[in-house]
Amino acid sequence: MRVAQTSACLKACLHAELHLARHSLGTRLLVLTPLLIACLQLMIASLGETGAQAQQALLGAEAESTQQGYGFWVDSLLTGLTCLSLLAVAQAAYGLAAERDSGALRHLVIRRASRSTLVVSKLIALHLLIALALFLLLLGSWGLSALLWELGPVIEDGYELISEGEIRTEIHLGLQLAILPLPAALAFGILISVLAQSATQSLTLALGATLGFDVFKASLGDSAGYVFANFLPSLVDASYLGDVARLARGYSDVLIDERLLSLNTWTPLPAFLLCLVLSLIFIQRKSL
Repeated sequence: MRVAQTSACLKACLHAELHLARHSLGTRLLVLTPLLIACLQLMIASLGETGAQAQQALLGAEAESTQQGYGFWVDSLLTGLTCLSLLAVAQAAYGLAAERDSGALRHLVIRRASRSTLVVSKLIALHLLIALALFLLLLGSWGLSALLWELGPVIEDGYELISEGEIRTEIHLGLQLAILPLPAALAFGILISVLAQSATQSLTLALGATLGFDVFKASLGDSAGYVFANFLPSLVDASYLGDVARLARGYSDVLIDERLLSLNTWTPLPAFLLCLVLSLIFIQRKSL
């Protein structure tokens, strides 16, 4: 009986979250901004390449034929995922805290929604929004890349340096490793929103901690690999997707650290669980 009541409460809270998301400006920014930024970068790259070829033609030089379509696509994915990770942390940190400030959480608790259910429903809704944003980013950037360039193997002087199959395999791995830390980033944002005293403070702390780690992670050395944020695509990027962009252009000097790939795979899950458990504990003690 209790399980059925909890399930019904979670379903009602999740329905309310999705209803609010459909009418929220923050949701539109979260879902569409990474795609728009990625497409803008692709168009700028295409214009730059066209300008370089036109300059070579004016100088009488023969335009070089290069296969860098996949490289430009990975660049746009890296930029889009960087934007998405920052927006995800901001949305997670701001949403719950803003609803607490407005009194909406108090109203829901009065209506018999448990505090734990509120946290879990918020987290599930954010994951659904992130999945939609990722789908649009991947589909839109791939379509535009295929329109602007020929997506194929890396060929130099008539020799195939990297096959298209190898490039796609590396892109798949890079995307997988870049997406794995996103749930931990959402849980971290939720934890900050539970602990903070206001929505503004929550947003400032969450983004400050995320961007601050970017500044100091180089000085942390090997220990940075035990922090999930080290593997998020970021302004000071250390994700494997950045290496994939070079591999897709035919660079053979890319060094792959198997230890970091392993940490990238296993570090985000404990971080996600830790932030979720702490959020569920502290929300019980927080004044609404």
